[in-house]
Amino acid sequence: MDELLSEFIAETNEFLETVDTQLVQFEADPNDSATLNNIFRLVHTIKGTCGFLGLPRLQFVAHAGETLLGKYRDGSLNATPDSVQLVLESIDRIKQILGDIESTGVEPEGDDSELIGALERAAEGILGESTATPAAPEPAPIVEVVSETVESVPLVDDKGQKWDADLGRFLKPGEVSLADLEAAFLSAETEEIPAAVQEKPAEVERRMAPERRAARDDEDDAGAKAGGVAAAAIRVNVDVLESLMTMVSELVLTRNQLMQMARNSSNSEFKAPLQRLSSVTAELQDSVMKTRMQPVGSAWKKLPRIVRDAARDLGKKIDLVLEGESTELDRQVLELIKDPLTHMIRNSCDHAIEVPEVRAAAGKDETGTIRLKAYHEGGQIVIELTDDGAGLNTARIRDKAVKNGIVSEEQAWTMPDAQIHRFIFAPGFSTAAEVTSMSGRGVGMDVVKTNIQLIGGEVDLLSTEGKGTKFYIKIPLTLAIVSALVVGAKGQRFAIPQLSVVELVSAGGTSSHRVETLNQARVLRLRDRLLPLMDLAEALGIQSKSQGDALNRECTQFVVVMQQAGLSFGIVVDEVFDTEEIVVKPLSSAVAGAKAFSGATILGDGSVIMIIDPATISRAVGQSEAIAEESESTSKIGHAKGNGNTSLIVFRAGGNEPKAVPLGVVTRLEDLDAATFEQSDGRILVQYRGALMPIVPADMGVEIKSYGSQAILVFTHNQHAVGLAVDEILDIVDEKLDIEMATDRGGSLGVAVIKGKATEILDVGYHLTQALGNWDEPTKQIKRKSIVLVEKNPFFRNLLSPLLSAAGYDVEAVDTVSAALICAEYSKPSAILADIDEDENSARRLLSDERAQGAPVVALSGSAESDGEGFAAIVRKSDRYGLISTVEYATGKGMAA
Repeated sequence: MDELLSEFIAETNEFLETVDTQLVQFEADPNDSATLNNIFRLVHTIKGTCGFLGLPRLQFVAHAGETLLGKYRDGSLNATPDSVQLVLESIDRIKQILGDIESTGVEPEGDDSELIGALERAAEGILGESTATPAAPEPAPIVEVVSETVESVPLVDDKGQKWDADLGRFLKPGEVSLADLEAAFLSAETEEIPAAVQEKPAEVERRMAPERRAARDDEDDAGAKAGGVAAAAIRVNVDVLESLMTMVSELVLTRNQLMQMARNSSNSEFKAPLQRLSSVTAELQDSVMKTRMQPVGSAWKKLPRIVRDAARDLGKKIDLVLEGESTELDRQVLELIKDPLTHMIRNSCDHAIEVPEVRAAAGKDETGTIRLKAYHEGGQIVIELTDDGAGLNTARIRDKAVKNGIVSEEQAWTMPDAQIHRFIFAPGFSTAAEVTSMSGRGVGMDVVKTNIQLIGGEVDLLSTEGKGTKFYIKIPLTLAIVSALVVGAKGQRFAIPQLSVVELVSAGGTSSHRVETLNQARVLRLRDRLLPLMDLAEALGIQSKSQGDALNRECTQFVVVMQQAGLSFGIVVDEVFDTEEIVVKPLSSAVAGAKAFSGATILGDGSVIMIIDPATISRAVGQSEAIAEESESTSKIGHAKGNGNTSLIVFRAGGNEPKAVPLGVVTRLEDLDAATFEQSDGRILVQYRGALMPIVPADMGVEIKSYGSQAILVFTHNQHAVGLAVDEILDIVDEKLDIEMATDRGGSLGVAVIKGKATEILDVGYHLTQALGNWDEPTKQIKRKSIVLVEKNPFFRNLLSPLLSAAGYDVEAVDTVSAALICAEYSKPSAILADIDEDENSARRLLSDERAQGAPVVALSGSAESDGEGFAAIVRKSDRYGLISTVEYATGKGMAA
């Protein structure tokens, strides 16, 4: 393939990407004459260059498309979606032919007559085949008839002379068409054109119709801008840039070695030249990096067409909004994110955006919006993909996760929605009801996540059902040279990419920060939160946990605070050496299986060290890498199975006597800055996770602080959070809970023996009612559903009743099945909750007795080990999340029945 043809293919591909994007814009706004003029100019240039290079098949297809565009341009035809679709099909055909030319070096044979015929009919105002006899047209002006006749003559006459549409006649022997002349000028290497050629004859300009002159002026302006850009840019082979980058990488390594030698040497005469060398190397590195950088918008050019075609196929109305297209990214990284982004856009079109009828019924605009935004943040590129569609269906994802064996049903009901949503990244996960050409095969989001992690990036999401979903993608600017923190563990050095490092903290020894143990997990109390920790030596198997525990208390250690996929955690290291720009080298096959490392590098002193993979360490912390909400809380909502025990959190509040609440009803444990507390309407409030949260004392003796850290137990119900202020959190225990001394005092259920000490058990429902008061006043007009609770144990009866009441139900609590049947006969409840631990056979009477009014029966158990056959559901008493969700499901089912 000759150089001119290669240049034509590269340039035409760029033109076609622009035409694709601008045609979609033009379809949305047919009055945008500037966009239409630019499209026409590009297609005209492609056609002319094809004729110049002797590519007749390409020329004929381009000519037919240009003719239709010309009709739009002169106002004789209005653009319709169907006619624009034909132009897009012609662009696709040109791309296909170009691909074959690039592969073989010659234009392939083929029949384009059907497409050309459709384009010609569209130019005449006829779309598709029609057998109906058309109405007689009104007489047209003679000039128009002549014009149409000229356009329909053959492109070459019997003497071999070409027809030129611009001149309106056959070319004379030796004469060159305007299109060929324009193509020759574009291909020429000279930067200046003789003034005589540039000047237009005054007579021609004067006779030209005003609208034609305006259109030609627009073309001239666009051409001038394009020429200016072309004059300032040259094409460079990618291999040359890669080779240059490799040499700069080696230069950076050599610079590092020389700087290390200078630091270790007492001879100062080399320090100034080396400092200059270091500065020049850094500047050279920046310059070479810029040659690799491309606007992220270059990877987005095909997205408007994808969205437009998807909307057309799915019968939806979708707008794509692009922001930050000029944000630059390494070419290699850019290539690697094209496919993941394309897949996510298709997913948004298919799954997220609803059809117009559904959107209108939900009070939304019939046209959905997908917004793609890119920006720089902390040495990374952040790409946000947002839609205003239906959001993720939490219940469907939960059911699918349980069905696929990703998580047990019991665990699924205790998980927050954010954690459930992240199951879409699991391999083979899809909730689509059927497989389509666009999605539903279960091959997608897991591949997206894997591809992004391969380039050192991370992906996360935030979704609200009914309102939409936002995906966050964070990726490094480049993969070749990165800044790293060099740390030590057990005498060995490792590099940690600085992109994931938030801060360094000294702990132990004389430091004010302390590493603590809570629920057998090490945490660092850092300002207003508890940070889970992982010792780097333990994670890499250099030392055992017992050895690490024996070392630390008196020794000063360093904690590298990291953030990965929304998860904050700390890595404990022995030493922190320096920050250094490192050249990332791939792992050899001998250590490729070591998941803790993402690569290797050579330091300035010649040492080879491993680069730590933060994502692997985050998983080693013992929690999901993607669940920030759960990682920052020390609340581990778990319960002993089958032994009748209850997990309790023990604390002090208003005195030295211990108090406790079931851990299952606690959403989070927090240390909040008291300076952020506010007062309004006689209440203490704090802005917590985007909403106001009331703070109430756990006991009359608790004095809520006005400064410093305040320990808070967070409870939630009905999307509201309540903070219970305590003096100190003591422990999390697993004990058999028996109330040995009941009390009538508000806020207390009674006293039980916990870990050998008399411990007051607080009534959480009481505190919720006290804190929220009329918080839900706007919802009081909604009729509350009634439920009957059958629980013999007074502790659980007193615990569950206020929780269910706070969740919006009218609760009738009784201690026998007979009493429940009497209540059900008169109140017609939406559901019945029955304890099956004491007497399951008695509870089953509720399933068949007519007095139960056919209400669904939910079984309550301390261990959830019964098969629950016949019951609407079975749920553990101490599982607050599962209980509320199950009751919501059951009451909905009862109403449906």
